[in-house]
Amino acid sequence: MRPEEKISAARALVDNPLFDRLMDDLETAAINGCVNAKLTDHETRAVFAAEVRAIRNFRGKLRFLTEQGKAEGTNVPA
Repeated sequence: MRPEEKISAARALVDNPLFDRLMDDLETAAINGCVNAKLTDHETRAVFAAEVRAIRNFRGKLRFLTEQGKAEGTNVPA
């Protein structure tokens, strides 16, 4: 996949309101799972915390790609 195609696909995802809602729901569920895990269940809390980090990293990567396209002045269709 060419860089322009990656930027265009990232922009399409970020611009979709369903994407934000889905990511918010996934992140909230993972945070709740982490918070509500048993006090002694370190493994479960670690898994949920890793899921939250993965969701946030994914969102950050998509935002970076869309900002990179704007900074480079790439004429990628929205």
